Parts: sequence; C-alpha cells; structure tokens
Amino acid sequence: MKKLIEGYRSLWNNRLLNEGKDEDVLREAISRELKDEFSHPRVRKQPHEKYYLATKRVIDSALEPDLKLSLLAIHIEELEKILSVTKDR
Repeated sequence: MKKLIEGYRSLWNNRLLNEGKDEDVLREAISRELKDEFSHPRVRKQPHEKYYLATKRVIDSALEPDLKLSLLAIHIEELEKILSVTKDR
C-alpha cells in the first residue's frame, strides 16, 4: 500500500493527504479527486470526466504496470461508489 500512495503522490504532487490508515487515506483522496472537490463548485467536472482524466494520467505515467493497474482498480471502485450514491438520490 505504501507504493500505491507514493505512486499517487507522484501523479498528484500537490495533493495533501490526510493522516490515517494507508488504504483509507488513498481511497478518500481518489474519491475526492473523482468528485472534483479540489475545484470551485462552479467549475467542477462530472465524475465520469474526472475518471477519464485520472485514467489517462495514470496510464501515461512512468509507474510500474502493476501499480498502474492497482490504482486504476481503486479508481473504478471509488467511481462505482460515487455513482451508486448519486443513483439512489
């Protein structure tokens, strides 16, 4: 998990991560990224668009292939959570 967090930090170098259990911290950061919580509300993008941009960034990176797949898998899981919450509304 430490390698995943280091890989995430290398892609989003200015992101501050909260303290806590490594997996929870990483999942929270990815969820916040997909919800575009780091942007002003008027310019926020939809989760699908943020997922596309994040996927492109991960794939185009110099990370090891297994780290890329792990990060993408977490992105998919977090996007599915976001979509299930918004679908229930």
